[in-house]
Amino acid sequence: MNSTPSILELAKALIRRVSVTPEDAGCQELIGDMLRDLGFQTEQINAEGVHNLWAWRGADPAGDASGPHLMFAGHTDVVPSGPVDQWGTPPFEPTEQDGMLFGRGAADMKSSLAAMIYAVEAWLRDNEDHPGTLSFLITSDEEGDAVHGTRHAIEELARRGICPDYCVVGEPSSSDQLGDVVRCGRRGSLNGQVVVKGVQGHVAYPDSVTNPIHLAAPALATLAEEVWDHGNDYYPPSSLQISNIQAGTGATNVVPGELKALFNIRFNTEQSETTLRRRIEDIFKQHGLDTEFTWQLSGPPFLTQQGALTEAVQGAITAETGLTTELSTSGGTSDGRFISPWNRPGEAVVEVVELGPINATIHKVNECVAIADLEPLARLYADITRRLLNR
Repeated sequence: MNSTPSILELAKALIRRVSVTPEDAGCQELIGDMLRDLGFQTEQINAEGVHNLWAWRGADPAGDASGPHLMFAGHTDVVPSGPVDQWGTPPFEPTEQDGMLFGRGAADMKSSLAAMIYAVEAWLRDNEDHPGTLSFLITSDEEGDAVHGTRHAIEELARRGICPDYCVVGEPSSSDQLGDVVRCGRRGSLNGQVVVKGVQGHVAYPDSVTNPIHLAAPALATLAEEVWDHGNDYYPPSSLQISNIQAGTGATNVVPGELKALFNIRFNTEQSETTLRRRIEDIFKQHGLDTEFTWQLSGPPFLTQQGALTEAVQGAITAETGLTTELSTSGGTSDGRFISPWNRPGEAVVEVVELGPINATIHKVNECVAIADLEPLARLYADITRRLLNR
């Protein structure tokens, strides 16, 4: 078994690769080479320019394997750097400064990927003939549309009869200290577009026009003020935000013929896509508007109940840091929304948690991660592996 680079050097090597969604820029090739050196079988399940690395070791994941199947999941793609001149260091040249590692993807989530590889190598030194199955699923399309990434790979793996029992996603979950927060679920995300129709014409002839801006304003105000629910024991209240409004021709003397508004609602398990769509469309109907709606479900909410995975994660964090971690469902979306149901919509098939570094700088200029957190994060991943596969 060959030795991998240090976790810091591996994180730097990944950050240097300009893997802006959906580009992988060689990250998965580097990771795949290391996993093969560790005895993993690897395969690319690619589609439409998106790279998806699938790797497994141990019992055949498509067979009647005895022992559990633990999967590590993550993404090699990153968001654009934004204005380079606003960065203190070049975004794709990893830089150590004041105990931090700077670079796009340092926190989200190339350091987690490096920690996972480092953790697996360390654990395998004493468990080369381990029970069960250990696997990786890594995509280059998590930050984008996420259509041909993890979702596509899961469809293929499910077709083969492959399904993990547990999954640790390396998303940056921590708030103030490494391990203080772990995501055990995420809210659903529903995107909507409403077109409110009017009649275009000259502003000087109000009797011959129908102004969709005037008509839509009360309905949009009602939409923004709606109380969808009060949350529950696991989730905060569902929340809708209007993100864009477009109308007008650019001229001050023309009433536009239509108004277009975009909105997103992050919703909990008290709601469903169907109930939300009906309630929102009813609001506009109650205002007597002529509308057209377009909908896109980014993903339903998912929740991992207390069980073997959460116990292993909590135990590992307490042993490493002394913290009692918070199991949270806050934040945005992640590929956990595809992994949990595992191609069975509406079901919780795989136990999923998200555990990674502090998320204070993700998607920002000067993204960074504490260098001192890298090896403890790897030890957490290794201890979780031990607690699940050595049960």
